[in-house]
Amino acid sequence: MDSSRHTFIFIGGLHRSGTSLLARCLADHSATSGFHDTGVPEDEGQHLQTVFPRASAFGGPGEFGFAPAMHLTESSSLVSDASRRLLWEQWSRHWDVSRSHLVEKSPPNLIKSRFLQAMFPSSCFIFILRHPVAVAGATKKWKRRTSLARLVEHWVVCHEIMRQDLPRLQRAKVIHYEHLVTRPAAILADLFRFAGLEPVEVSREVKPDVNESYFRQWEAWKREFFNGRSIRRAERALESRLQEFGYSLADLRAEVRSVWSST
Repeated sequence: MDSSRHTFIFIGGLHRSGTSLLARCLADHSATSGFHDTGVPEDEGQHLQTVFPRASAFGGPGEFGFAPAMHLTESSSLVSDASRRLLWEQWSRHWDVSRSHLVEKSPPNLIKSRFLQAMFPSSCFIFILRHPVAVAGATKKWKRRTSLARLVEHWVVCHEIMRQDLPRLQRAKVIHYEHLVTRPAAILADLFRFAGLEPVEVSREVKPDVNESYFRQWEAWKREFFNGRSIRRAERALESRLQEFGYSLADLRAEVRSVWSST
């Protein structure tokens, strides 16, 4: 089947930012199909193909965004008819291609959107952001030797690349995890409309678990010697850049500001 007959919904966001929840909610629509029971971590499309590098090739969570090779655009040598056919062949075996809209999510989509648009022009992109303290705190469980400052810097670098790429995308929307879990019905209805779908009620449970447990852990770390020094370094170096995305290290519980609009 020709891939041009479908609308692709690509979801991007750092690990533990809510990409899995969002993908499952969108795939619950009768007109969409997403990956499930694939046998790969979190049913991420990056693990179901051989065309472009996976995040694990460049350090995985908390690291991949520092690698220039992970930022793919329409200028990549990987953009070709042969690559397009192969990627479609590898992904389509996991989708119900009788559906009009096909959902794929992987954290590196955050910095691969221009490449994916070149591969599949009939695409729309949804990027989900979560507080950097929550993302860093969750990632720290996998990256015990990586400093907290480094993990927050990775958050900033990846989202700055995303922001630079946004004007080159035909259809893109940025949302916040904090808004999704506290206003799921309204946010999902808006996303369905954005993707060209009739809004439906999603029965999947969305727990309003925002970030408080991570904030408390962060505050405990700040009282420690090495972690505290790392956190203070992050506050000095990254606070102003984080505020451009609606977040703060200085005031963890400040209301998250949305500074985005659809393209």
